[in-house]
Amino acid sequence: MPIATPEIYAHMLDRAKQQGFAYPAINVTSSQTLNAALRGFADAESDGIVQISTGGAEYLSGASVKDMVTGAVALAEFAGVVAAKYPVHVALHTDHCPRDKLDGYMRPLIELSAERVAHGKEPLFQSHMWDGSAVPLAENLDIARDLLDRCAKARIVMELEIGVVGGEEDGIVGAINEKLYSTPEDALATAEALGLGERGRYILAATFGNVHGVYKPGHVKLRPGVLKEIQDAVGAKYGKDKPFDLVFHGGSGSALEEIREAISYGVVKMNVDTDTQYAFTRPIAAHMFTHYDGVLKVDGDVGDKKAYDPRSYGKTAEAGMSARVVEACQDLLSAGTQAG
Repeated sequence: MPIATPEIYAHMLDRAKQQGFAYPAINVTSSQTLNAALRGFADAESDGIVQISTGGAEYLSGASVKDMVTGAVALAEFAGVVAAKYPVHVALHTDHCPRDKLDGYMRPLIELSAERVAHGKEPLFQSHMWDGSAVPLAENLDIARDLLDRCAKARIVMELEIGVVGGEEDGIVGAINEKLYSTPEDALATAEALGLGERGRYILAATFGNVHGVYKPGHVKLRPGVLKEIQDAVGAKYGKDKPFDLVFHGGSGSALEEIREAISYGVVKMNVDTDTQYAFTRPIAAHMFTHYDGVLKVDGDVGDKKAYDPRSYGKTAEAGMSARVVEACQDLLSAGTQAG
């Protein structure tokens, strides 16, 4: 199937909320990790979301180019070709974009999509994330208002974050403190500033103890009930049940019961990166250790071309990552829910 249109993406998000599941949003950094994600979604019979961060986009553009927009456009164009060969719908999303990278990443990509839409084409990406977690909430929402207007005109869903996700991702560092927990007041201010869909659709990354990366059990103190408090407070004021479409960041290492509880409060998208990175790299490590005398020309020998051919270990890496995507779909209850 082709990349999801704005209408299909909206239907995907609506179905997830109505039926009580969430889509894994798989971070990719290359054509091969993209292929792994697509394969995983297809194997799980789940529609899904593929996303690329600022660092991922810069990496994908090439080490000598290092241009975020170039990398993101290359991913979208490549995905448009290969995704058509899979029997699931996939939406394209850009992950965390902080304030200092808006003019070099999110805004140019929105403009590219606006130009496409003006010429009767589909937007390049289906959603973009503005990460205002490092600025005061008032400034966060002021910037979000402008970006939401731009996204709506380009038929794009916007994602924003209130509160702070701890840990580090692509140079964005969040302290592990009380700001890891969004408040009903934060959510009420968001609804007042951005509306609840009438000014343009957005999805909300509200934090409830989330931390990027993976940690030993007990390090991260998730409180999914925070999401219920947010939904209840805003829902009571506006007369809507679960008014926000929520996003779960920093979910690596989370207990299954915490994931499922978060979904029950309106989470429709969960970012998955650290776990799939490991699932991709682990088979490569095994290959190198097992075939060390083939990938290295030990003692002046010639090695084994079949062992050091990147395709040999690349295939195992892709299979490892795709299996982890299937697991994510099962955990989030999206497996078997693909739309026809």
